[in-house]
Amino acid sequence: MEEPQPQPPPVEQKEPEKPNLPNDPVVDENEPEKPQPPNVVINHEPNPKVTSPLAQQVADHADTNDTGDSVDKDAMLARVVTEKRLALIKAWEESEKTKAENRAYKKLSAVGLWEDSKKASVEAELKKIEENMEKKKAEYVEKMKNRMAEIHRLAEEKRAIVEAQKREEFLDLEETAAKFRSRGNTPRKIFGCFSR
Repeated sequence: MEEPQPQPPPVEQKEPEKPNLPNDPVVDENEPEKPQPPNVVINHEPNPKVTSPLAQQVADHADTNDTGDSVDKDAMLARVVTEKRLALIKAWEESEKTKAENRAYKKLSAVGLWEDSKKASVEAELKKIEENMEKKKAEYVEKMKNRMAEIHRLAEEKRAIVEAQKREEFLDLEETAAKFRSRGNTPRKIFGCFSR
């Protein structure tokens, strides 16, 4: 088997330096010159020893033939540290948001359970009241039916008394009429207005 050929290191490309043209911004001679970051070609092949993208970027930066100052390295490291800190803060924020969401979900579930139990107890109480009212209504209806039956019985008794009195009165009238017929007298009360 053939061994894979090692790949040549990436070639660093630099832009040609531009001469100072009249259109360039004016540079103050007293101001210290800021170092420009070197043009770096980043090796896009992943380093197998590095796992995170930030560490990969640092490793790629270290692999290149950097001719810059230690200031550039410090700035790059500071940027990496800042990005790592921001990533940790974002991860913490997401974690806390998830925890807050879970707590809210648990509380909402507890509120739902509380609401369901209270509704169930109120419905049970309402059903009990309805049953009591139905029972009282049935008792009241029975009582009213008994009263109506009693009233009907009393009315029948009164009717019977009236009928008995009427028959008795008819008998008395028939006897009196028979007496008037036998004697040949006319009653005075009936024709009282015609008599003189």
